[in-house]
Amino acid sequence: MALRSVTPRWLCRLMRWWPPFRAAGIRVDHIADDWTSARVRMRLRRLNRNYFGTQFGGSLYSMCDPFWAMLVLHRLGPGEYVVWDKAAEIEYVAPGRGDVTVDFVLDDARLEEIREATADGAKALPWFDCVVRAEDGSVVALVRKQIYVRRKRPTAVQPSRPGRVGPDA
Repeated sequence: MALRSVTPRWLCRLMRWWPPFRAAGIRVDHIADDWTSARVRMRLRRLNRNYFGTQFGGSLYSMCDPFWAMLVLHRLGPGEYVVWDKAAEIEYVAPGRGDVTVDFVLDDARLEEIREATADGAKALPWFDCVVRAEDGSVVALVRKQIYVRRKRPTAVQPSRPGRVGPDA
C-alpha cells in the first residue's frame, strides 16, 4: 500500500491492532483528516504497569513515538520528503496512576519553517514537544521528539559519460 493512499481513519483502525500498541493498552483515538492533529490514549492495565503499579515509562514514551513524524510526513507530502525520527527525550513528572492522553497539534507555522529550511535540499532537525496528561489534566510526562526532514532528491537518470567506469558513469 502506498503511503499517500493511507487515510487517517484507516490508520487509526490499523494502529488499534498493532501489537506494540495493543499490548500496552495504547489507542489512537483520532487523527485529523488533514493530518494537523492526533489524540492518543493509554489505559492503565496489567500489561503496562510497572513494579510500583503506575504507568510503565516505556509505554508512556511509546504512545508518543511515531506521531510527529507521521503528521509532518503527511502534511509535507510523502512523495516529496524524507522524514525519520532522530532523537527523543522524556521527563517523568508524576506517576501515571490511571488513564493518560496526549494531543499532537502541527500548525502551519512549524510546517512553513521546515519547508523553508529544506528548500535548498538541506536537512532540517526540528524538535516537537508534547505533554502526557492524566485524566484530571495533571502532567505525567513531557516528551520531546526530534525528527529528520529533507526534500527527496530527484531520481532523474544521469547520462553516462564516455570513458568512465563506476557508479556515477
